[in-house]
Amino acid sequence: MNNIKKLIVTLEFPPQVGGISSYIHNFLLHVNADDYVLYAPLMPGANEFDAKNPWKTYRYSPYFPFWPHWLRMFFQILSILKKEKISEIHIHQVLPCGYLGWLIWKIKKIPYLIFLHGSDVAVGTRSAWKTNLFSFVLRNSRRIVANSQFLENRVKQRIENIGPITVLYPCPSNRFLEIIPESELGALRDKLAVHGKKVILTVSRMVDGKGYPHIVRLLSEVCREVPNLVWIFIGDGPKKQSIVDLVQRHYLQNVVRFLGALPNDELPKYYQIADLFVLLSHQDEEAEESWGSVFLEASASGNPIVAGRVGGVEEAVDNLRSGVVVDVYQGKAVVNAIVSLLRNDKYAKELGRWGRERVQKEFRWETQIAKLDE
Repeated sequence: MNNIKKLIVTLEFPPQVGGISSYIHNFLLHVNADDYVLYAPLMPGANEFDAKNPWKTYRYSPYFPFWPHWLRMFFQILSILKKEKISEIHIHQVLPCGYLGWLIWKIKKIPYLIFLHGSDVAVGTRSAWKTNLFSFVLRNSRRIVANSQFLENRVKQRIENIGPITVLYPCPSNRFLEIIPESELGALRDKLAVHGKKVILTVSRMVDGKGYPHIVRLLSEVCREVPNLVWIFIGDGPKKQSIVDLVQRHYLQNVVRFLGALPNDELPKYYQIADLFVLLSHQDEEAEESWGSVFLEASASGNPIVAGRVGGVEEAVDNLRSGVVVDVYQGKAVVNAIVSLLRNDKYAKELGRWGRERVQKEFRWETQIAKLDE
């Protein structure tokens, strides 16, 4: 990339867990740390996390208690620009962070790039006046970066004549490609009491559109075909209690292990004890899964996948090669896909092997980041 200093502005970053947090953290791990400065919110555990990283991080409370709330962030960033001699800004939340990007461009003539992740497009085009603001911020950016071809197409459908968009796919961290010693995996199996069992893994936030009710409702049928089954669930969110209640209503407490949200560094070993990764994402009102980094984490770990057909998922999962993409509302087909992969080890391993090779060839951060130089 050009030898200029860049400021990344985000409202989501570790230790907060989530797709955008992981995206930005992995991006920074694969660039020259001296070329980047990060602006992120204050949160518990941030000082300890930031101390491990080679780039400079500024943490602030971003909002005023009065409108416009984001103006506080604007003044904080002006201070960073002066101190760090920033020449370019990377913005990861169009609304509201795009407003300050445009203001800084007008006042300081410092260009900004907009990085789109999916939900920001749904929110930014929910009404006519928001669409106008969203479009205004995008049109004045130096570059628009989307996390999938699906999201690029969605933006072009909603905003006419928007201009070129760069697709920069989120990639799994290299740690998901590393083989963990069997002794460590065995200890984890002991801890979770899953020796001799078939393990389904799901990693995701507990929010609408992730398909948890579909999995729970179908799990009893799967268990009849694969009786030695355990479903490990890693994640947290506003829908947690409703999912727990649903598991209890279906008498699946002995099958399901809720582990809550875990740091990204701990995830690879859970993928590597799993026989199958399942996430039945589906459209929820206007929101759609524009990508799905967890699918590539699963592929990097050698897991076959059963995924819900929605949004950009079919870019992350190569249907019938790295996994099986299903219509989550076709319950019988979903059950058949899960049971088939749990029973047919040879076929499951072929999908897992192909997925791992695909990640190694196509989804490396160095290759994706290089697109910003084109």
